[in-house]
Amino acid sequence: MNKFSSPVSMHFPSQRRALVLAMSVLGVCFAAQAQNFPITPNQKATANQVAQTGVPLADLAPNAPDEYTVKSGDTLWFISGLFLKTPWRWPELWGMNLQDIQNPHRIYPGQQLQLDKSNGRATLRARRAGGNDGPPGDTVKVSPRTRFESLADSAIPTLSASAIEPFLAEPLIVDAAEFAIAPRIVATQEGRVLLSRGDRAYARGEYTAGKTTATGIASKALSDAKGQPINYRVFRNTTALKDPTTGAVLGYEAQFVGKAELIRGESTQEVLNKDGKTTTEVVPATIDIVVAKEEMRVGDRLIAEPARASQNYVPRAPATPITGQIVSVYGSAVRFASENQVVVVNRGAKDGLERGHVMAILKDGERLTDKTDPSRPQIKLPNERNGLLMVFRTFDSLSYALVLQITDGVKVGDRIVNPR
Repeated sequence: MNKFSSPVSMHFPSQRRALVLAMSVLGVCFAAQAQNFPITPNQKATANQVAQTGVPLADLAPNAPDEYTVKSGDTLWFISGLFLKTPWRWPELWGMNLQDIQNPHRIYPGQQLQLDKSNGRATLRARRAGGNDGPPGDTVKVSPRTRFESLADSAIPTLSASAIEPFLAEPLIVDAAEFAIAPRIVATQEGRVLLSRGDRAYARGEYTAGKTTATGIASKALSDAKGQPINYRVFRNTTALKDPTTGAVLGYEAQFVGKAELIRGESTQEVLNKDGKTTTEVVPATIDIVVAKEEMRVGDRLIAEPARASQNYVPRAPATPITGQIVSVYGSAVRFASENQVVVVNRGAKDGLERGHVMAILKDGERLTDKTDPSRPQIKLPNERNGLLMVFRTFDSLSYALVLQITDGVKVGDRIVNPR
């Protein structure tokens, strides 16, 4: 949140008044916020180049408007598609308007984008709706008051937040060995079989006999000590995600079922048994279920809530050639993905795939018999371009991507390549 107050009255020359007002707006909008969304050197270089030369008219969308006012609900992808044939080339659109838009992550409802097509090149200009015309004179009179507004929330996103928000919190690609030693629910109150929001349960992270992964990562007790996580996501059994061509297991997708809060950490206590000897009892951690997408049960696993990821993505093509395939369409009952559905691809961070990368989808050509040839040879039809997707979350060998444009259903095995 940003807090600012207004003094009773001020007197400035008109030029100074404009400068102060501009600095106050830009200082709040950009200095306080822009550093959260870094701009890559390549994006800046592209923008600077376009700022000097503009964009060829041939690169504009056929129906690019002469003027457009940004509205609440717009996305960076949508606005890019209004002006450019290739929506992922947003740095070029930013370069067309570099003087007015200091950071492409910060486009706000109410800004008017005006297209200038003079001299055979295209540039943009941005201004607030209604222009900068104010009351005449050199005096600005304001009354003392305090205002609160969230500037971060008002900027338009790259993609529709509702389309990807669940996938930033729910699905998780995990290592099977590490998932096997993750803390787990071990008991419920009064022997309940299923848990829902508001229920209390008990969990353990440690194994009495000790348990480690092949890489040497050991299980450890759930702790409520200072600095330890207290918020957890709850997951169920994992599903193997295999490469469509090689069949190799690239990772495991865990099923999100809810969230839990750690109330007390696990511990041990010394007690006397019936023979009068001292033994050690395990006291599991206490958790409360705070979110339930599905009913939870004993055996479900706990993963610490990660830091919230930014939802701001600058659409762009990868700098180097990347090819891959679609591994999974999210939703076990869904065979084909349509627009605004999520898929998993068999390329990740180690392959150079990054958040915001746009890839073209190629429909895998059908294999069939040439019945016009007496020898009946097998033929394979060419792969055809079917649409675009954008990566929004990456893991080592896999990534989640949102299908943005398609002409036909997308299925497992379809290929992805750099867009042209």
